[in-house]
Amino acid sequence: MKVTVLVGGVGGARFLLGVKAALQAARGDDHEITAVVNVGDDVWMHGLRICPDLDTCMYTLGGGIDTERGWGHAGETWTVKEELAAYGAEPSWFGLGDKDIATHLVRSRMLRAGYPLSQVTEALCDRWRPGVRLLPASDDRVETHVVIDNPERTEDGPPQIAIHFQEWWVRYQAKYPAHRFASVGAEEATVLPAAAEAIRDADVVLVAPSNPVVSIGTMIQIPGMPQALVGARGRIVGVSPIIDGAPLRGMADQCLSAIGVETSAEGVGRHYGARSTGGLLDGWLVHTGDSAEIDGAEVRAVPLLMSSPEVTADMVRAAFDLAGVTP
Repeated sequence: MKVTVLVGGVGGARFLLGVKAALQAARGDDHEITAVVNVGDDVWMHGLRICPDLDTCMYTLGGGIDTERGWGHAGETWTVKEELAAYGAEPSWFGLGDKDIATHLVRSRMLRAGYPLSQVTEALCDRWRPGVRLLPASDDRVETHVVIDNPERTEDGPPQIAIHFQEWWVRYQAKYPAHRFASVGAEEATVLPAAAEAIRDADVVLVAPSNPVVSIGTMIQIPGMPQALVGARGRIVGVSPIIDGAPLRGMADQCLSAIGVETSAEGVGRHYGARSTGGLLDGWLVHTGDSAEIDGAEVRAVPLLMSSPEVTADMVRAAFDLAGVTP
């Protein structure tokens, strides 16, 4: 059985644990899971290429994640960060752990040697053995930037500025309302061919409960991705990241407000739209007690709290059932 999942960072990684658990229980090793991962959060810091969503998925599935934070290495130390602060080296607001830096050093060296991001990711996964094929949505640069009111505006300064998503999210904690989002480089990029093939050939495509604007939304903007989704032979089932009118993690509500989408399971489902009417979804899972009406897509309500891989596996089984496939 071939399952392809569109994912972002922490929520997507935890969802993938549930996909693994569901398929392992049903089929043993007779399955193939491919995760197509958002690259819009990727950024250069201190001369290193950092891919937060790819790394979070790799560490989580490989058993090396800091489970309390949901990102970064378990048992991390921060000597390099402290030394950078002592030098006054900017940016000081983005913390890199010592173990995490090793990953970024290997990635940056390989990228500078001419290897594409997909091959670099494959090489990094040789160590972590995630049990899932992790593919960046594109080998090309696609970075999410945010237009906000200038927080340091002078009398002659511009009223608005565009900053990298990481600066808005990590440095400012999204406290400055976003006016719009821009995927820098997306127009010149192309979807990773292996990712497009994995989507088209899958028995089912799952859309993880990741940020619908800057994770799933960024991937959908990459040229070639919409065509791959339209051509998918399996049904596409999404899982709502909104429960009882709020995101369980992160600040997806600020992102949704910026593009005029209601923070609700129905709002996100309608934003994605039904594949039969030019959108994304064939099916949409919402949390028990929530409801949604999406023309052209089947909606079901099931428990969506990812409290453990086993509980998440039940959610995944519900998605399989909605897609009409039996693992």
